Amino acid sequence: MLNINHFTYGWVTPLLAYLMSVLGSMLALRCMVRSRASGSHGGWLTAAAIALGGTGIWVMHFIAMLGFSVHGATIRYNVPITLFSAAVAMAVVWLGLSIVVRRSWDSAALPVGGTITGLGVGAMHYAGMYAMKTDIEIVYDPVVVALSMVIAVVAATAALWFALHVHGLLATIGAALLMGVAVTGMHYTGMFSMSAHTSAHVAHATGATATQLLTPLIIGVSMVTMVLLMQVGITEAEDPNLARPIHGQRASRFWPSGQN
Repeated sequence: MLNINHFTYGWVTPLLAYLMSVLGSMLALRCMVRSRASGSHGGWLTAAAIALGGTGIWVMHFIAMLGFSVHGATIRYNVPITLFSAAVAMAVVWLGLSIVVRRSWDSAALPVGGTITGLGVGAMHYAGMYAMKTDIEIVYDPVVVALSMVIAVVAATAALWFALHVHGLLATIGAALLMGVAVTGMHYTGMFSMSAHTSAHVAHATGATATQLLTPLIIGVSMVTMVLLMQVGITEAEDPNLARPIHGQRASRFWPSGQN
């Protein structure tokens, strides 16, 4: 069995991955506040899916992967599959948000949306791992893989609940910090299910290196996130009431149009 190192650069990559997950989660939650306040779910719902699925989950995953290495092994990435995993992350988050927002009256919407989103996040993770090509044999422990999927479903359900209930800025920050722990926890649980072995039947690894592929993609998605962050900041500056909850009103699963 070969030695796997998930922290090649120490705590730099896991810390950056966590911070990006928190940033994406926080931005997604503020987009959902805008969506509820405006009563128009289309644009803000899509923005939330890009922020959470793209930055909070996908970028987090591949920043963490920059710290992944196997002693004596070559690691490359398949470009189309990597891009597909990004599309999966954003699509399943959009689907989950759509279910819980558009069917807020249905008590089954949250568990159904959370399950679909969680399984999709897990699929994104393992699609991203499949995109990683090496000249060694990678084996996964099915029990730990199943545990990572359970964590993904629980984390996704919690994220959707926060998307429905979080109002104030401080509450958003607190929720985003918790979501960051859940998302990164799912990632590293899945990563620790791996073991590496030498094999004469594994072909030579081909594809892009981590720096060639991931750096421009991560920068691109992060720039989109910054644009969304500025847009949310501008709209909240125009309407300061969005930065705080309405006093004396208990949060519920339904908000009339135009109410925060």
